[in-house]
Amino acid sequence: MSRAAPPAGVRRSWGTEEDGASILHVDMDAFFASVELVRRPDLRGRPVVVGGDGRSVVLAATYEARAYGVHSAMPMAQALRRCPHAVVLPPDHTAYRAASAAVMEILRDVTALVEQVSVDEAFLDVSGARRRLGPPTAIAALVRERVRSRLSLPCSVGIGGTKFVAKLASGFAKPDGVLLVPRAATVEFLHSLPVGALWGVGDRTREALARWGITTVAELAATDVAVVQRAVGRASGAHLHDLAWGRDPRPVVPERQEKSIGAETTFEQDTADLRVLEGHLLRLADRCSTQLRDRGLVARTVSLKVRTEDFSTLSRSRTLPVSTDVGRELYLAARDLLAGTDLGGRRVRLVGVRAEGLAEAGARQLTLEEAVDDASDARRRAEQAMDEVRHRFGARAVRAATLTAAPPAVSTTAPGSGDLS
Repeated sequence: MSRAAPPAGVRRSWGTEEDGASILHVDMDAFFASVELVRRPDLRGRPVVVGGDGRSVVLAATYEARAYGVHSAMPMAQALRRCPHAVVLPPDHTAYRAASAAVMEILRDVTALVEQVSVDEAFLDVSGARRRLGPPTAIAALVRERVRSRLSLPCSVGIGGTKFVAKLASGFAKPDGVLLVPRAATVEFLHSLPVGALWGVGDRTREALARWGITTVAELAATDVAVVQRAVGRASGAHLHDLAWGRDPRPVVPERQEKSIGAETTFEQDTADLRVLEGHLLRLADRCSTQLRDRGLVARTVSLKVRTEDFSTLSRSRTLPVSTDVGRELYLAARDLLAGTDLGGRRVRLVGVRAEGLAEAGARQLTLEEAVDDASDARRRAEQAMDEVRHRFGARAVRAATLTAAPPAVSTTAPGSGDLS
């Protein structure tokens, strides 16, 4: 899920030897936008942007929009200046989650060794599937054909000897392609890249390395590891030096435990109106609880995020007496946290709610008080009924009555969402 396009001028072919290259990275192309095009085929070939209005950010853009310099995480206002004729569609995270689940089901039909790392990407270890399905390039072609024929969605696949190399390769395979990096070509491939291509090198790390004259992976690899550690820190320096030489021993882990589920909203206008803030907290708590129930999880901790007009970010959290997946309970905790937050007279630009301390719903332990709390159980049943309606008719089909009075969200980052590829 790279925000930027791969560096220009890098070779697109590194050989055909597939022994030792059994890690696949499957990355959906412009995932949110592609899902929208399945529902709106009349928009194919046009610049389409998924996101909100005002001060929200781009969640996804078709490649026609990217030709104008539009990319994910770009402020929407800037995107529309670059491409004023773009078609802007509001996000439908229910549809994206359903499409994601269908993609992952296809991948798990290929191999049990699937590690989903976001809503639109996953690693596969196909070493055990080769006898049944053929070499990795044949498996990659099979994956792409099944995703295309069953879901009408494009994806790109990178193939390498390690997770890191496979992920890089999928970026170069975009859009809608496959790239194999043979194990013997790993170092040559890596050393052709700028240092910013390495996993974990953001703007700050890249600038820190540049101050030591390190701008390419080849230069990083040729630099003594102690020097790299002085530039970026002991742990990061050693890790980056290993990556520069293709050393990445991490296996594909089929089960990836989620640590939190959250959602946040940026307002079109900064506000100090407590009613407006609480209305958005209710909406966000509802979205989080829906995600918890969809994934069979409960949360023990609720966190509140508030960003004020001067871009200061305040965070507060509360541990609940018992884990929950009920939106009303998440909301009440978030509302109390907001009431206890000193804003110093500043208006609020963004609020977010996050459910943490996740566990399987089946492991949930009831307190004596909760065991006899019919109201809590009734709320859960009511919210589950709303889940069913939303799954059948879309995210906007039904919501709590209180939410109908809440101002509409401008920009919402849904739980587990992301479409930066």
